[in-house]
Amino acid sequence: MNDMRHIQELTTLKMIAETLNRSHHVYDMLEAVLEKLLDVTELTFGWIFLIDDNGHYSFAADRNLPPALLLQDKAPMKCGSCWCVDQYRSERLTDAVNILSCRRLSQARAAKSGDTCGFTHHATVPLRIGERKFGILNVGAAGKNHFTDEELALLQSVAFQIGVAVERIRLHEAEQRRAQQFTRLGAYSRSLHESVSSGMAPVQLAENAISLLAEQFDWPLAALLERTSDSRYAIQALHADHALQDHVLTAPAFLAAELDRIASDSRCIELDIRHSSDDMTTPWGLTSSPRSALLAVPVTPLVSQSERILLIRSSSPAFLNRVESEVLEAVAEHIAAAVDHARLEQNRRELVRVEERNRLARDLHDSVSQMLFSISMTAKGAESYLQDKDLDAARHALQDMTVVSKDALKEMRSLIMQLRPANLDGGIARAIVEYGKRLGLHVQLTCDGCMKQLSQAIEATVWRIAQETLNNVAKHAKADAVEIALYTHESSLVYVAKDNGKGVKLEELPASGNSFGLSIMRERVEAAGGRLKLASAPGEGMLIEATLPLSAFEMEGVVRGQ
Repeated sequence: MNDMRHIQELTTLKMIAETLNRSHHVYDMLEAVLEKLLDVTELTFGWIFLIDDNGHYSFAADRNLPPALLLQDKAPMKCGSCWCVDQYRSERLTDAVNILSCRRLSQARAAKSGDTCGFTHHATVPLRIGERKFGILNVGAAGKNHFTDEELALLQSVAFQIGVAVERIRLHEAEQRRAQQFTRLGAYSRSLHESVSSGMAPVQLAENAISLLAEQFDWPLAALLERTSDSRYAIQALHADHALQDHVLTAPAFLAAELDRIASDSRCIELDIRHSSDDMTTPWGLTSSPRSALLAVPVTPLVSQSERILLIRSSSPAFLNRVESEVLEAVAEHIAAAVDHARLEQNRRELVRVEERNRLARDLHDSVSQMLFSISMTAKGAESYLQDKDLDAARHALQDMTVVSKDALKEMRSLIMQLRPANLDGGIARAIVEYGKRLGLHVQLTCDGCMKQLSQAIEATVWRIAQETLNNVAKHAKADAVEIALYTHESSLVYVAKDNGKGVKLEELPASGNSFGLSIMRERVEAAGGRLKLASAPGEGMLIEATLPLSAFEMEGVVRGQ
């Protein structure tokens, strides 16, 4: 008899194992194994609860529930509590046990809400893998109010098998989620880098970073917060309810207290939201789903010392929070790097402005200032001639003053144009040609129409490069014509300029007068992520080629605009 029972138990476990190995989704697997368990035993009904680390349970699977428990889409099974759930939460449910009477069935009979089919009792088995528990298996039969030790041992073995299967599926889902999220992270990083490289100011970066986060990830809420001097958390950007929320200025008091926990920790942590119902209102919406989790991680740029926190709300199952934390930590590092990049770029631009002011000051001293000094000395000479009544000499002096003053005015206008971009409303091509005319150069420009779709930052870079090109040609090349071409190649904008001047040996450039302008040009191109090439020889003029990378958005606009 014992041998027969043993064979029957082994057969049952074998069939359960085969059922478990055919499933790749937790809920499908639980439905299938519960059905198989009832088929190979004398049991007739059952259900499974999955319970997370916070004690929230979900009704995961059921078979042959009586009509009294099927009301309103099985509402009696999805709310309230019972003895087995209470015992599980209090850590007193450690092994398979008999239940004298099911509270849910008793309540259904008392309320006369429907037929219970004679079901009154069930056995309860905790689902676990190792020391970690994750749910409850309840099974029973009509008229059965007691389970033998052998039956409970069999149910315990089945529960262990379910635990191994659930862990296998969860690990598989976690790896799939990790791969999916890190793919999204790659796209997010590229978009964020393109935004910063396009010249975005640091004050705009927070909203852009959070908007891109909402585009790439499926988190219901994302926010970037900054700690203020009064220990509150000001919201730099908040995306919730599918839109940026500009009416929420500070985080709730409860949330501020929780965020203080991570001030000295660089890792992502899950915030405690169990007591947040009074504070967490729209748009946070945390109380609407027991599966919601708030994850927060510090954002620590090297250049900026302000305390920032990146916060997201995840609706994934709790076992995936580790994956979400890994991704969130990586996102925080990318945002911190973007903030540093933006700050350094802002500092670099300020240094470029200072350098240009210094260059203009030198040019003013070397050209306009010398001309004005010459005018001043000529004016004194003219005054002396008038005192001596030498009118012819005074007339010649005044004519010299007129010529020099015109040259000074022309030089001054040229320098003023370099202080700020020209009005580009009429198009950058027209502005380049007009600027060349003012310098006495004939500019032949070829453009494929790409400039109509480019960002202001790229457009300004091209304008400054063209300015520097024409300035160098007018001052040093002894040329009267320049050919300029602008066109797109792959994912870049290409600028090419060739003059008909005297040319120069490239190795002699550092000692020549135009090397400073070329170095400024190179800095501008490299700051935009591009590269600059020069080619020249005596008597052959100079060829300048600048290649500037374009964002995916700009390339799409260029293609559509052509």
